[in-house]
Amino acid sequence: MLSIISWIALSIGAISSIIIIVDVFRHPQHMTIMNIVWPINGWFFGPIALWTYFRWGRINAKNLELEDKRGNGAKVFVSTSHCSAGCTLGDALGVPIVALGALTIAGSTLYAHFTAQFILAYIFGILFQFYAIYPMNKKAGVKNAFVSAIKADTLSLIAFEVGMFGWMVLVNLVIFSTPPAPNEGTYWFMMQIAMILGFLTSYPVNWWLVKRGIKEAM
Repeated sequence: MLSIISWIALSIGAISSIIIIVDVFRHPQHMTIMNIVWPINGWFFGPIALWTYFRWGRINAKNLELEDKRGNGAKVFVSTSHCSAGCTLGDALGVPIVALGALTIAGSTLYAHFTAQFILAYIFGILFQFYAIYPMNKKAGVKNAFVSAIKADTLSLIAFEVGMFGWMVLVNLVIFSTPPAPNEGTYWFMMQIAMILGFLTSYPVNWWLVKRGIKEAM
């Protein structure tokens, strides 16, 4: 039953991503990186991503003249989505690297996943943040944009990984006697849940970063 539920959830996520991809091709975002962010969010947030994209994301389409009536909560939601997408991409890419390489740390595959996924999530998180900051102020230079990206994304990324890794610990040590493997749908369904929890733990940190002026609401 759990396997069936997993494949249903994964299919809903994939369909949500495809719908968003089709729409951003028709209505590309002003900020190019968001054309990647929204489909990634569709994978783990499913219908919620669709609702938020059409309600809060499409406002920023280049070829549409839509009035921006979003409140601060919605803008911080989009900022958190941007951070979460970079983390999600890095985390997802880390899984096959660890699995195919049969990597372990201190004899633990879980520790290897945590290490590989954090490193890749940090790299992609900073890159996603860089491509949000640099196009808006190219005169400041690449170096300053990277420094600003690190300041804006580091705490947010750590908060995301706390939620995600916390769930992975429960999955591997509490919920399952034999945890699902990366070649099973259940594994990726657990990852979807991990991404949602990561988003939830990252949201208040993004709100604080925006309030302190360290990060801009998107």
